Order: sequence, then structure tokens, then C-alpha cells
Amino acid sequence: MNIFNILNLIGGLSLFLFGMTLMGQALERRAGNRLKSLLEKLTTNKFMGFLTGLGVTAVIQSSSATTVMVVSFVNSGLMTLRQAINVIMGANVGTTVTAWILSLSGISSKNIFVSLLKPISFTPILALIGIILFMFVKDSKKNDTGMVLLGFATLMYGMENMSGAVSGLRDLPEFQKLFLMFTNPVLGVLAGAILTAIIQSSSASVGILQALASTGAVTYGAAIPIIMGQNIGTCATAIISSVGASKNARRTALVHLCFNVIGTAVWLSVFCIIKVVVAPDILGESAGLMGIAVCHSFFNILCTVLLLPISELLEKIATKLIPENEVVEIIE
Repeated sequence: MNIFNILNLIGGLSLFLFGMTLMGQALERRAGNRLKSLLEKLTTNKFMGFLTGLGVTAVIQSSSATTVMVVSFVNSGLMTLRQAINVIMGANVGTTVTAWILSLSGISSKNIFVSLLKPISFTPILALIGIILFMFVKDSKKNDTGMVLLGFATLMYGMENMSGAVSGLRDLPEFQKLFLMFTNPVLGVLAGAILTAIIQSSSASVGILQALASTGAVTYGAAIPIIMGQNIGTCATAIISSVGASKNARRTALVHLCFNVIGTAVWLSVFCIIKVVVAPDILGESAGLMGIAVCHSFFNILCTVLLLPISELLEKIATKLIPENEVVEIIE
């Protein structure tokens, strides 16, 4: 790997992050008011709240954006803490859609119809339509639609650049040693959490992991703890957005953190037991792009299955950690 590969990697990462931000912002503008009214109306029921969080996040491609929106709703009194918890759980599952879209890049087949499923095959057409809508149509809604298409195209070109730049890493002994180190589950969780907290996007962080997985050097044993850590790291955005907000808004951000920390603690323990006792061969196999998407989805679904039925417990934990101010009456 030479300096040009490193520059390509940096350029690809920059395009990837910019494309994701561009697409998310345009989607929020395009459907922002509808999404807000949807969140307000469909969160009274636990299951509907979960589905709403899932659907909104799948559309805007950012669980961080959904969670920040929910924190602001709780802060303004439009949503209760209990309603917010269910939406947050749905958002965690909804964010896995991005990984599935990116995993289509790994499809390999000589069949033209199968090849057309690869995003990079139709990305140039989307970019062309996007630039026409953005530059030559005098309609703000169509301009935003063009921005969404341009954002997606930029994101996919960034992903291709990253994958191409790291393709030569597979045979490097240093790279292999790096991922052998991440087979230590605790180090894997820390690496995933720190990276995601820095770039403030679990979708982008998972995309980077998928780009590395395209080399064939990332095993399931290394990838799974990193994915768990990515879920914890994504909580940084909501925590930052809750600074200076109401107690319930801060509790909402704390619930997001507790949900991911508890889910990671439980399933990481299960993972370690399986790894030591059963030692399945699959943990040593290369994950690949599709494998990362499967693990990401499976982990988030398992966390929701574990904690959605007892979401009231998360509310109690948050209330305990951020209590109401006690009023002390002094009787003279």
C-alpha cells in the first residue's frame, strides 16, 4: 500500500461521509414536516412507536438524526420519555438498511440483470438525474430530490474508492495482525465505539468496516464486537444534542446509551461464551460485505427483542440516574 492508496482511502472516506450527510439533510428537508407529524401521531402505542422509528430511520438513513429529533420533541413536550424509548429502539433497527444497500456492491456475477443490482451500476444515472433536478429545475422540492440522488451517488463512489484503496491490504502482515488484535472482543467494542463517536454516524462506521471487509481479511470473530461498539459510539450525537435541554430530554439521550450498552453487555457475554465453549468455525471465516450487513441487523434485532418488552425498566434507570430535584421544605 503506497501513498496514493492512502490518499484514495482518505478521498473515498470524505466522499462517503459527505454523500451520507448530503442525502440525509435533503431527505429531512424533503419530508421533514411529514416525519415530525408522523412521529407525534404514531408513538402512543409501544409497537407502533418502534415501527415509526424504524421507518423514519430507514427513510432518512440516520439513526442519529432520528434520535436527535426525538430528543428535541421530548424537550419541547411533544413526546413523553416512554414514547421516545420505543422510537429509539426502532431507529436502531432502521439504521441497518444502509448496510444492506452498501452490501449490494459485493454482488459478483456475469449475468447482466444481477450486475444491475449493484448500486455502482446505476449510480451514474442517478447522478445525472440528480444534477438535472438540482441545477435546471426551479422547484425546491425537486431540488431536494436531486440532492438526495446526488448524495447517494457521492456515497457510492466514496464506497468504491475506499474498497479499491484497501484492496491491497489483504496480504499485508501488519493489516492481518491488526484484525487478529480485534479478535479480542473488548478491544473490538472499544475500536467500534471510538471510531463511531468520532465520525458521529454508525452507518458511516459500518460502511468503513464493509470496505475493509471487502478485502477478505475481516473475520466474523473480529467484526461482531466492532459492530457492537459502533452501536455504543453512535449515542454520542444524541448525548451532545441533549446538553442544556430538559431533564426528560437528557433522559432520552441516556436511554439511547443504556439500550446499546445493556444490549452489548448481554450479547457480548453470550458471544464470548460461544467463542470459548463452542468455538464455531464461522468466527474464523471472512465476513464480507453481506456478512457485515447480516451481523449488524441481527445484533440490533436481538437487542430490541431483549429490551422492547421491558422498555419501562430503561425509563426507570434513566429517571434514577437523572432524578427530579428534591424539594426540601424548611419548617420554622
